[in-house]
Amino acid sequence: MSTVAYPSFLALHPTGRYLYAVSERPGGEDGELCAFAVDPLTGGLSPLNRQPAHGRSTCHVAVDATGRHVLAANYGSPTIVMYPIAPGGSLGPASAVLRHQGSDAHPRQGEPHPHSVNIDPTNRFVYCPDLGTDRVMIYRLDAVAGMLTPSAPGFVQAAPGAGPRHFAFHPSLPYAYLVNEIDSTVVAYAWDRDSGALRGLQVALALPAGFQGESACADIHVHAAGRFLYASNRGHDSIAIYRIDPASGLLALVGHESTQGKTPHNFALDPTGTFLFAENQGSDCIVAFQVDPVTGRLEPTGERTHVPTPVCMKFWRARA
Repeated sequence: MSTVAYPSFLALHPTGRYLYAVSERPGGEDGELCAFAVDPLTGGLSPLNRQPAHGRSTCHVAVDATGRHVLAANYGSPTIVMYPIAPGGSLGPASAVLRHQGSDAHPRQGEPHPHSVNIDPTNRFVYCPDLGTDRVMIYRLDAVAGMLTPSAPGFVQAAPGAGPRHFAFHPSLPYAYLVNEIDSTVVAYAWDRDSGALRGLQVALALPAGFQGESACADIHVHAAGRFLYASNRGHDSIAIYRIDPASGLLALVGHESTQGKTPHNFALDPTGTFLFAENQGSDCIVAFQVDPVTGRLEPTGERTHVPTPVCMKFWRARA
């Protein structure tokens, strides 16, 4: 229990007392979900337990707002999984395992590839971008029974060969945003809080016009103030910056900022929205940028931290 094989994505419990990590476990092995207790003063981690992920290449994890359940997505298998959280923070056996079906046009899309699990702000719906089927699957979340059931509608279709990957909600308005890995686009949706349905509004390119190199999108986040959206490009090695129109949810490209490293697998905005941290997986560093509160543009701070193959950052505050 002292080590986790190939940990990548992390999720904090709403109380800040527990942390959950996926273990991707290379070589065709099934992944795991690992639970840790967080020291309230130091942030140090103590292992609690682990559960099988019921699939390979476990790639994403989320905790529901009640703190009762953990959800995970398996990129290498067509499954998403839900686990109950025990009073001490450990994980119980899976309460739900759902399988995706289908394929699409790109050579990477011969089978489903669930890429993330995203819980809406009302804690009633789960949105799962599936790179293999070009769909964002929509489920109803029962946080009492620990179940997921297909919603109606059960999905929204992306463009052929788009490759849905990660998903983000606007912090206060009924909009949601999808980043597509394969065709390097961002999709804006109108989000119905009652039915969970998504209605496409816009498809925006995440790369500079005319870019001819190899690149693939990775992560997406909306700024805490709701005025800006950011998406990362691996290959172009940049953060695409957009302004959000509050009346329509539409995106206007502000520009691109180099991440000053290779392969920004992910990035993180601090809770105040003052700084953005680019996690350059391919060059073993995290680079800090200051966010301009008026334009959304990014200014390098000069701070660069060496971290081997960084993938996911979470912010935690000590509790007395």
